[in-house]
Amino acid sequence: MTLDPELLAILVCPVCRTSLRYEAEPERLICERCGHAFPVREGIPILLLEEAQPVSKFDTPSSGP
Repeated sequence: MTLDPELLAILVCPVCRTSLRYEAEPERLICERCGHAFPVREGIPILLLEEAQPVSKFDTPSSGP
């Protein structure tokens, strides 16, 4: 399942208010600024800090060497 691009355009991190990047596998929204990964369940973003997982820049496929 993919997220609606219009929805993704308006979603921001609830912690630092920066844009989020969608990652399809596992389905989640990544905040590269503060290092949180928010799950997406059945197409619904769960933007609760209690549900977020820490993520480093090395955990994401778009990061460079």
